[in-house]
Formats: sequence, structure tokens, C-alpha cells
Amino acid sequence: MSELMGGGLVQGGAAALVTLIVLLILRGGLVSRAVLEDVRKDRDTRVAELAAERDAWREAHRQSEAARIEAQHQVGELLELSRVADHVLRSLRGEVPGDAMDQVAAPPS
Repeated sequence: MSELMGGGLVQGGAAALVTLIVLLILRGGLVSRAVLEDVRKDRDTRVAELAAERDAWREAHRQSEAARIEAQHQVGELLELSRVADHVLRSLRGEVPGDAMDQVAAPPS
């Protein structure tokens, strides 16, 4: 009698296992190797695309920063030149009295 009950448990356990596997397949918990490889391939392709995009943005940022630093340097040089020009013009103004720079824009009389 115990053999009959033991055999019934094994049979029931096997049926429960098969039912569990079928439910997992139907719900998407288990997938075939081909599907898994396709999903991994798609994931790897997307990761590579994102890495390339990240590298492109990083390079664009480097170029932008280099251009900004160069422009800042040029503005500094232009500012220094304008200071020198201002100093020269002020010096000339003091040396040459009665020039056009001494005349204040006054309303015509």
C-alpha cells in the first residue's frame, strides 16, 4: 500500500512540476535560448550605441571648453590692448591742448 501512495506522490509531484514549468513559459518566466541570445544581442548593441553617444558628447564638451578658454584668452588680450589705447589717447590729450577730444558736445549756439 505504501508503494501505491509513494508512486502517487511521485506522479503528482511530476505533474505539479510540469504544470509549474508550463505556467512559467506562458507567463514569460522561462524563455528559449534563442530568445535569450536575441535579447542579449539587442542589449549589447544598445549599450555600445550609448557608449558611442557618451564619447561623442564628451569630445564635444572638450572642444567647447577649449574654444571657451581660447576666447577668454583673446578677450583678455583685447582688454589689455584697449587699456593701452586708452592710456595713449589720454596721454595725447594732455600733450595737445585744444584738440577735438577736448571739445565737449555742446548744443549749437
